Amino acid sequence: MHAGSKELAQREGLMSPTSQEFKVGQYSSFNIIGETTEAVHKLLLDRYDVTERPPRLEEDLKFVPKDREEVIYVYMYRAAQNPNLQRQKRLQLAPVEVPKDDGGSEVFYHRPPLLMDLFYMVAVHSRFRSDAERLLGWVLLTLHHTPKLVYRPRRFLLPDGRKVDSLGRAWNGDVDPDLEGLQVEKVSLALVEDLTVGDAINLFTLHEAPYRPFLTYRARVALDGPLVGAEGGSSIEMGGRKETERLENAYPHRRSRPSGRIGRSGVPAQIPQPPGPEAHNLRKRHQRAPDNESEE
Repeated sequence: MHAGSKELAQREGLMSPTSQEFKVGQYSSFNIIGETTEAVHKLLLDRYDVTERPPRLEEDLKFVPKDREEVIYVYMYRAAQNPNLQRQKRLQLAPVEVPKDDGGSEVFYHRPPLLMDLFYMVAVHSRFRSDAERLLGWVLLTLHHTPKLVYRPRRFLLPDGRKVDSLGRAWNGDVDPDLEGLQVEKVSLALVEDLTVGDAINLFTLHEAPYRPFLTYRARVALDGPLVGAEGGSSIEMGGRKETERLENAYPHRRSRPSGRIGRSGVPAQIPQPPGPEAHNLRKRHQRAPDNESEE
């Protein structure tokens, strides 16, 4: 256990300075970036049915085959943090429960996952330009009809090294991910316009590769950090009946809804008075004046 992690747990209230029941596991999804790249390769190889000889997959942009072999280049050129749904870096209850022998469940904490956007360049090469364009169209349709690149149960690494899902069972990526209560790990894939032609030319030139037709894709992933096991969990003191009576006496007009949330006050809102001297003979313009009064 690292000293910095122990101080963090004490500050978050998960353990007292004298407690020793505190364990930190390994990173649960540090390899999701590499698994995403492998999923793209596997998808293109498994779905290819145009010719008898499947194309070759390469990550080196400067590779040029010597024969008539067709090549699909899959190159991840950028990784950026996704600011959507970003939360504070505070320890919170992890969505995983491991049953105990006594009938209870073991509770774990973790920080919110790190949301990342991975950007891929997909290019093609063939001896003839028409064959390259045909291959590019097939890649475009194949990736377009696969919005979920990775869709499997979410994997958690416990402090003792076990791999479990959110239900506390031994992790298995082949089980039905639509099971009720099961947390799912999803990697979405979308076609984006992230590189201009000038940027692509600079990228090909940097790798000493010829310019080829290309597509850019964005894959969104979530990286889970370590799980924190704290014996007994954490507790929050809410005050009690005396604190409730004090609030009721301090705010006598406060109303509460059946759900317990604070509702609107029972005191009617006061109409604010405009500043300045009191208005004399003031009336609304849309009101019609009586017949016995002059228009003045």
